[in-house]
Amino acid sequence: MHIAILTFQGFNELDSFIALGVLHRIKRPGWRVSICCPEPTVTSMNGVVVHAQSTLAEAATADAVLVGSGMQTREVVEDPAIMTALRLDPARQLIGAQCSGTLVLARLGLLGAVPACTDLTTKPWVQAAGVEVLNQPFFAAGNIATAGGCLASPYLAAWVIARTEGEAAARAALHYVAPVGEKEAYVERAMAHLAPNLVGTAARVA
Repeated sequence: MHIAILTFQGFNELDSFIALGVLHRIKRPGWRVSICCPEPTVTSMNGVVVHAQSTLAEAATADAVLVGSGMQTREVVEDPAIMTALRLDPARQLIGAQCSGTLVLARLGLLGAVPACTDLTTKPWVQAAGVEVLNQPFFAAGNIATAGGCLASPYLAAWVIARTEGEAAARAALHYVAPVGEKEAYVERAMAHLAPNLVGTAARVA
């Protein structure tokens, strides 16, 4: 099971790193979570330099792909080399996007008539791409999910875990990262957002 977290120049650390941390709560053979970049290194919006752990070509074969956000997303969607390389397919992959990452999915034509979540800054750009934007932190339809707001990234990670390892595993991962003294309430609130989007979806095992 390979989960690629797409991370571009100017990326938001909260999107990529929180998702990475939550997803790494799963400990089983073959479970791989990678920071996936178009270049060998990328620099965050706050100057943090990270080395790519996988390439865009590998994202095309990953079991799940999460698209993080950042300050340069509008430049990303205008870059034909990057957009052509993003051969994502919800028929065979779980695909999620965070904040301006939702714009990437919209421009790839993956959302269609499906409404989506994003941050307030990106909202008009996603709407301009013809996608309805919801005033909520998380939404999923089939194998595509979107989240709005930096701290909604655990919802995307938990969605991937719930779809692949089951809801109990998602609850356990969220419980681990939740603040002490708020763990039960945090998990219940998060799962309340996820649960309606899990009804009728089949588990994916890789």
